[in-house]
Amino acid sequence: MREQYIPQEIERKWQKNWAENNIYHTSNESDKPKYYALSMFPYPSGKLHMGHVRNYTITDVIARFKQMKGFNVLHPMGWDSFGLPAENAAIQSGKNPADWTLSNIDYMKDQLKTLGLSYDWDREIATCKPDYYKWTQWLFLEFYKAGLAYKKEAGVNWCPGCATVLANEQVEEGLCWRCSSTVDKKKLSQWFLKITDYAEQLLQDLDKLTGWPEKVKLMQKNWIGKSYGTVLKFKVAELDNVEIPVFTTRPDTVFGVSYLVVAPEYPLIDQLITEENKEKVYDYTENAKRISELERTSAEREKTGVPLGTHVINPFNGKKVPIWTGDYVLVEYGTGAVMGVPAHDVRDFDFAKKYSLPIIEVIKDPNKKEERPLTEAYVETGVMVDSGEFTGLDSETGKEKITKWAQQNNAGHSQVQYRLRDWLISRQRYWGAPIPIIYCEECGIVPVPDDQLPVLLPEDVDFKVQGKSPIATSKTFVNTTCPKCNKPAKRETDTMDTFICSSWYYLRYIDPRNDQKIFDSNLVNKWMNVDQYVGGVEHAILHLLYSRFFVKVLKDRGLVNFDEPFENLLTQGMVLKDGAKMSKSKGNTVDPDDIFQNYGADTARLFILSDSPPERDLDWSDTGVEGCYKFLHRVWRLIKNSQENIIFDYQEPDPKALTKENSDLLRETHKTIKRITLDISNEFQFNTAVSKCREFVNYIYDYVNNKESYTDEDKTVLSKAIMTLIKLMSPIAPHMTEEIWHDFGGRESIHLTNWPEYDESLTISEEIEIVVQVNGKVREKLPMPVNSTNEEIEATAKSNPKVQSYIQDKEIIKVIIVPNRLINIVIK
Repeated sequence: MREQYIPQEIERKWQKNWAENNIYHTSNESDKPKYYALSMFPYPSGKLHMGHVRNYTITDVIARFKQMKGFNVLHPMGWDSFGLPAENAAIQSGKNPADWTLSNIDYMKDQLKTLGLSYDWDREIATCKPDYYKWTQWLFLEFYKAGLAYKKEAGVNWCPGCATVLANEQVEEGLCWRCSSTVDKKKLSQWFLKITDYAEQLLQDLDKLTGWPEKVKLMQKNWIGKSYGTVLKFKVAELDNVEIPVFTTRPDTVFGVSYLVVAPEYPLIDQLITEENKEKVYDYTENAKRISELERTSAEREKTGVPLGTHVINPFNGKKVPIWTGDYVLVEYGTGAVMGVPAHDVRDFDFAKKYSLPIIEVIKDPNKKEERPLTEAYVETGVMVDSGEFTGLDSETGKEKITKWAQQNNAGHSQVQYRLRDWLISRQRYWGAPIPIIYCEECGIVPVPDDQLPVLLPEDVDFKVQGKSPIATSKTFVNTTCPKCNKPAKRETDTMDTFICSSWYYLRYIDPRNDQKIFDSNLVNKWMNVDQYVGGVEHAILHLLYSRFFVKVLKDRGLVNFDEPFENLLTQGMVLKDGAKMSKSKGNTVDPDDIFQNYGADTARLFILSDSPPERDLDWSDTGVEGCYKFLHRVWRLIKNSQENIIFDYQEPDPKALTKENSDLLRETHKTIKRITLDISNEFQFNTAVSKCREFVNYIYDYVNNKESYTDEDKTVLSKAIMTLIKLMSPIAPHMTEEIWHDFGGRESIHLTNWPEYDESLTISEEIEIVVQVNGKVREKLPMPVNSTNEEIEATAKSNPKVQSYIQDKEIIKVIIVPNRLINIVIK
């Protein structure tokens, strides 16, 4: 062994060796049980950050551990490489987005190799390459054939900063998720995927995901937003044969309706405005377009509205109530109209107070006897009052009977509603997968034939064009021939949301070089589901929901035989600095390259794993990094100083024929194997596994420091302990352990060897502590051999001087013994 641990010399050496020997290549033909370990792939922004390092280190330890446990492990990596930053870089620097992206991939790939990750690079993919996006386009056409892709004009979220449309999920607190610009509303003709067709299945199948964090499942459940209610139809008094349907979960309050509110974008709003109200209403609706959806629906924001001048008739009591428009109502949710029941809804109560609208109480709290005017909305269920023939019914019964009456009188029906909207996928940007559609005056919308895929991105474009896709500036791209009639036609110039690309990439890893079809279904069915997926919780209602949707569609199309992509999900916490999220603007970032250069990748890996459980945030500590670096040096010195007493091909020691100190070391070895095995395999508690490694190193140090000379037995037991230690540490510090392993004579990589096994009988201490009580109070604790007899425990306790001081000259009434735990001597 080298005198000193110098990671910079060791790590590149072994990275090169692993690559040359292709030791992380995964065969599709292995007879071993499969294990698919996957990290969410990165956007190639230019450099890794510490969040990447944490995510990929966690997955790498899992993959290495499973490989040593006898699994055929699939652990691939690729690049989510379409997206706006590449296009912005092209605008600013004049570089082609492809050149910028591929250069970043090269740099980040070298960083990943420097971190010592066990990827099968033969399976590498990049979503921006034609051999990948050909199949993204093919998938779009599969959705189209299934009636799940459609185009319509819609009010969309428009980001002026990015000059493109955003999906609802990409708007965060009214701001663009990427550039933080305030999001506007526009009407554009856009492509959608019908994710709502799968709303119920996506919701029900959350129960199957027993390996997912509950908070992620709850986020998806709330986003899908299933609610049971009733649609009630209100006829417009001033117009013939015009009805406004509203969805409500509280039909029992219908007799309390004192107004009705429609969204500013409601399709019939122009018919509903009287002449004298036009100017005021139009000003209001124009202003509503400039307010984000989130702001419009915020509970803290004051609710506003203007009357249209027309009325609807309540079908249950015949009363006319005014129609208003209010920006807190969204046309995309429910029916785009709501009934105002101020006595029993907080929002409606505030609105009615503001505009002096009637407040009609129709539900009473059964626990309140005295009559008092309402000072706030009563929103609970209760007993119906002033509700015609339904008066006196409890709310639940009333809901059923009101709905039944509405159905019988053509005034409504029961309905299940979802918050989930169809997925808007059109983007007016260049750097994405072109939507494979052609527009022909004769034939209409025509899908590009499969044999003409991929539709390649053009290069003769103007990246600085505003309000439309830069692709629209390419005449060579736009002008084409209709594949049906061979007449001149135009191509679709929008590209797909990049979340389309990441919704199926985990399937392509399994068969990445197949140029005949998207993948071999037999292979995919063999490898899927992903056994362990690791990534950030911020993807709960974007990537994770979309991926589940894609798999369900692929199953229905006969391409796969499973309906969920990810068996188990680990959402790792963020890496913080000084208690805050790392960011360049705060000046609190840590460059992984600096850590690799100064301390080595193994130190970075060790620190990332040692400070906290993976699901919690990790606060970066320079002192902590230094401590991990010193610990690896300490391990190196321990083994270096003991090397002459270490036998690589040692014989397993016989536990029955050992001295006490050797028996204790052997037991500590087996206890350590058990603890670390369970910490990694059960809960991925890498921090406690690292802690146990530290304890074990301390124990071995104590053992060797007490040795002046070594017998053959000593050498055998020490060798067992040292070789076990480096195997247990190998997933965490792969370079250092590989170096030590080979220094002692290892021929194949340590990472291809078997994980140490423990003997359960040797994980139990030979001695345990027996608590001695006198009249129930603890008076002493005695070390005794495991499984001592009751007679031995009693005799030892009674002969103990401290115990004797309590029982001497006292009458012993009885002795209670719990084997291996305690003895209670009852005296009087």
